[in-house]
Amino acid sequence: MPTAARTLVDQLIALGADVAFGVPGESYLAVLDALYDTPRLRFVTCRHEGGAAFAAEAHGKLTGRPGVLMVTRGPGVLNAAVGIHTAQQDETPLLVFVGLVPRHQRGRDAFQELDLGQAFGSICKWVHELDQPSRVPEVVSRAWTIARSGRPGPVMIGLPEDMLDEACESPLVPPTPHPRADVGSDTAAEVAFLLGSAARPLAIAGGSRWSEAAIDLLPQVLPGVPLVTGFRRQDLIDHRLPSFAGSLGLGADPALVARVAAADLVLAVGDRLDDPTTDGFTLFPPSGAGRRLVHVHPEPRELGRVFLHTISIAAEPEAFLRALPPIAGDRARSAWTAAARAGYVAWSATESVLDEIARGMREVLPDDAIVTNGAGNFTRPLQRSFAYRRPGRQLAPVGGSMGYGLPAALAAKLAHPDRVVVCVAGDGDLLMTAQELATMMLEGAAVVVLVVDNGVYGTIRTHQQRRYPGRPIGTTLSNPDFVTFAMSFGMQAERTTTAPDTVAALRRAVALDRPAL
Repeated sequence: MPTAARTLVDQLIALGADVAFGVPGESYLAVLDALYDTPRLRFVTCRHEGGAAFAAEAHGKLTGRPGVLMVTRGPGVLNAAVGIHTAQQDETPLLVFVGLVPRHQRGRDAFQELDLGQAFGSICKWVHELDQPSRVPEVVSRAWTIARSGRPGPVMIGLPEDMLDEACESPLVPPTPHPRADVGSDTAAEVAFLLGSAARPLAIAGGSRWSEAAIDLLPQVLPGVPLVTGFRRQDLIDHRLPSFAGSLGLGADPALVARVAAADLVLAVGDRLDDPTTDGFTLFPPSGAGRRLVHVHPEPRELGRVFLHTISIAAEPEAFLRALPPIAGDRARSAWTAAARAGYVAWSATESVLDEIARGMREVLPDDAIVTNGAGNFTRPLQRSFAYRRPGRQLAPVGGSMGYGLPAALAAKLAHPDRVVVCVAGDGDLLMTAQELATMMLEGAAVVVLVVDNGVYGTIRTHQQRRYPGRPIGTTLSNPDFVTFAMSFGMQAERTTTAPDTVAALRRAVALDRPAL
């Protein structure tokens, strides 16, 4: 008879899981033992739970299926908190399995004991401790559904160590259809009328519930409407489209922010209109101030949470776009759209060394390349001057977590070994998860890492100089020799000091098809 641990692994496979990231721990040895005989569910051993959590989150973001993270109790799961919070902020489906103390030790402040509900209840959609082996299939299936429904996010399941070895007779639960909501024809017609009658419409695409079909539909059903992406969702729109007008978020083009403010109708599809996208929640005026907002998001609780809307629709982007009737064209809008496009082209031509490198990356990388980054000032030229093309992907933390890019690149390369994966990292950013270079080498993941080495926590220094000029403190860094550091892991590595040299080095690294920095 299978054990609870064996059933848990089989249930994950039945739901579609193919990889789990984690750091092994004695509290879930039975699950690891079940994985030993299960090549269909690959276990990737990371060097820190924070890196494992970032990698699992990135896998969920990339595939649309819940990423799977396995960690031990107490210090293990607390180390993973940064990636779990990223999943919450970025609306990414994530399943977190935590090995726990044996059931007879609960409530005694046992070794590494932690109340998961109290510690993670504010950032997880559901926190549950399994205590009956018979419920393993039911609970894992429910967790999978919750993680990817509405506003996707993290779900945490506690696994008491002693329970995992007990027998489980329950049958596996087959995958359930993804919960969906239809869009009423009257509502869709009203939105189409507003779009058709607007003189200066604009659409914002964001969030995580986009299918390939929805991405293809967006420019087709909104002809002549300027298309903008939310913060770090740039891969939703091919930047070559004549209607693409740029991206909102930290470091956005001031002219684009002004253009959104000047629009008489804003259609937000999939995006929850978060802090960075809306310029600190200042982009939209109170209701009745002369501008309409149509907000489409799959989670009803996100509608009207911050901004008052003219129309709100709880639906996935694909369902909404398929329901939208044809929109009447308006030649008068062509100048509005052309000006929006011209603004993006000018902004993406900004001159700096890093902007030049970002444009050079576009020349070197294939259209389907996956580009990852963490957080810091070094990301702004990348966001400004690298033009995403479908089916290329962007993996970046909407929640602004430093250290994200390297584990995300690892996850991307394991999911798509045939595609080029490049991580762009700052020096402070990289060293928060640099130990995962060892994981990349162990797994043979041929990721190319570009490190911007300026010896400073740049974003914080910028804020210091703005608020307390001439009084920097705590933001100067002492770095290793990154070339020697990378080579110590067995990577190919070289140092560059100019944009042309960097682009040439990137071209060589991509051609090597091995880990390089």
